Amino acid sequence: MKNKLLYTFEEDLARRIKNPKFQKLWNESEIEYLLAKKLIEKRLLKKISQRELARKLNTSQAVISRIETMRGNPTLSLLKKIASALDTRLYLQFK
Repeated sequence: MKNKLLYTFEEDLARRIKNPKFQKLWNESEIEYLLAKKLIEKRLLKKISQRELARKLNTSQAVISRIETMRGNPTLSLLKKIASALDTRLYLQFK
């Protein structure tokens, strides 16, 4: 069996973040990453699937998937509906 190189996400990120181009792209995608991460956490905490969440929102599972994979651009209205469906609150901030 061939030896496989194993490393964690954090180790890979620490290595990649040293590249200025990667760092710029990473920083630009931080908001989408944090949104996706929180959405997934809240959805899993409620023990519902993407399909079930989509059904509650009268949308498709693909819409939820795009948000969770940082390929979607959800409206504020949709984010409010998601928060309500997950029985949580939506907070937006400018820092």
